[in-house]
Amino acid sequence: MLKLLKIAARNLLRYRRRTLLTTLLITLGVVAMLLFVSTSGSFKQMMVGQITDSMLGHLQIHKKGYVSSIDSLPLNLNMKPRMLEKVEEVFAERDEIEAWSPRVKLGAMFSNFAQTTSVRLNGVDPEREKATCPELPKRVIEGNADNLVERGKILIPELIAKGLSVKTGDAVVLVATNKDGSVNGINFVVQGVLEGVSGPGGRDGYLHIDDARALLRMDENEVSEIAVRLKSPETLDALLKDLQGTLGELRNQQGKPAFEMHGWDKLSPFANIAKMIDLMTLFIKIMLVSIVLISVMNVMIMAVYERIREIGTIAAMGTQPGSILQLFVIEGLLLGILGAAIGVLLSVIVVLVLQQVQITFDFGRQSGLVLYPVIAFKDVVFASLMVIFGAVLASLQPAWKASRMDPIEALRHV
Repeated sequence: MLKLLKIAARNLLRYRRRTLLTTLLITLGVVAMLLFVSTSGSFKQMMVGQITDSMLGHLQIHKKGYVSSIDSLPLNLNMKPRMLEKVEEVFAERDEIEAWSPRVKLGAMFSNFAQTTSVRLNGVDPEREKATCPELPKRVIEGNADNLVERGKILIPELIAKGLSVKTGDAVVLVATNKDGSVNGINFVVQGVLEGVSGPGGRDGYLHIDDARALLRMDENEVSEIAVRLKSPETLDALLKDLQGTLGELRNQQGKPAFEMHGWDKLSPFANIAKMIDLMTLFIKIMLVSIVLISVMNVMIMAVYERIREIGTIAAMGTQPGSILQLFVIEGLLLGILGAAIGVLLSVIVVLVLQQVQITFDFGRQSGLVLYPVIAFKDVVFASLMVIFGAVLASLQPAWKASRMDPIEALRHV
């Protein structure tokens, strides 16, 4: 085998121009795939992080039926204190959970005493909400976000602040209807203005959870949803399956499921964009395999055609067809390894340059987002193995043809 390896390497060096061009094509394929995977993966992770870390959390728990009616923020589908206690018991046994935050969601009328508009609000516990959505304070573009939101104060979305000309420190009034139909109004002070983000929740305001309960005149400490942050987002599917087997099995007095659990991807339309990114990545990988197959097959077919007399000579000298086949397969293997190695090296260099340049872009209402591409080790291994496998696969047909040549006919070839 070592002798065949040396002969294959020498044959590639004999035809340097052809070897160089083939290696270049393979290298370009590897670079194209790794750069696309790293940049698209960075974009996907960044946007998922923006959504989960500033609004949704990695998963949410609601009373059964709440999500299907979430647009109307139904107060009659809030979770009672006993349900909240059961959730807390289950969470205490799950090491995957880093933090969780109870919320009271409601719709209200927002007035600056001159103009009125509708607003969606989240009543939150400030410390728990910051632990669950650590990027939320960064969305405060005006005002103080050290304590997120204080009692008697409110964070309003940028859209309402501009539309009603409301600024930090202004007095406003919120009027809401509770589940019994009674109306209540409370005065608040604007603590800050929130930058809008894409997706559900991007135009919501925030107030203290106790203020939300007071506004709705709740007799009990009900919650509309529980947002959960995981130590590692990769454990989301496993935790959801686990929770389905615990909370999902609990029944209410009517014998129906009491809870429903949803990952962020079921609550945000960006999940469809993430799927499109994954689909485009798959197409890029298919294109890479095609480039490798065509490039290597072309060079190996030419190699067989140009070396027919040489093949006939070594066959006449007693070289077995299997050894001839191995010789050409090894040449394809070496081309794949060489192209993969150079491609990975160039990709790492380009990614390091992009990290230093720090490309920024706007996404929806968000501006100044920094793209920080990273090449994962698994992507390097996958791309390298794909290229090498494609090179070997492409060399099989020409190698088979070479090994089946009649030595006499091959020696007669001009």
